[in-house]
This record gives sequence, C-alpha cells and structure tokens, in this order.
Amino acid sequence: MEYKVVPFVASIDPKKGTSNHVAEQLESLIKNYTNQGWEYVRLESVSTFVHPDSGCFGLGAKPGYTTNSQMVVFQKK
Repeated sequence: MEYKVVPFVASIDPKKGTSNHVAEQLESLIKNYTNQGWEYVRLESVSTFVHPDSGCFGLGAKPGYTTNSQMVVFQKK
C-alpha cells in the first residue's frame, strides 16, 4: 500500500468567510487527489515544536513554541 500526506491550510476572508468555505476547500483538495487515483483516508492534526532562536548576542531572541498543522492522508492500493 502506498500513502501520500498533504498539508491542508484553509484560507478565508475574515469578513465573509464561513466554515462552508473551509469545507469547500477541503472537498476540492480531496477531489483533486481522488481524480489522480488516490483514496482519502483521514484528516490528521500534527503538532510540531519550533526550537527557540537565540538571536545574535541575545538580540532578537525568540522563544520556542508549538504549532499545529492539518494533514490530509491518502492511500493507493
């Protein structure tokens, strides 16, 4: 079995965007890969720790933080 994992980041207008717009973007992504022979499996949330940046001589230092990304999982049999 073969797998493909694709990042999913929805983009909406904060004044006009709705959850329907997000759903349409995800549906479009799924349809695109389905047309290429991939089968949708699930949407996964992946947490990533970004290491702190000490800057130059401590100037501009940035603390570490955790971020979450959505990944769409597809498979081919």
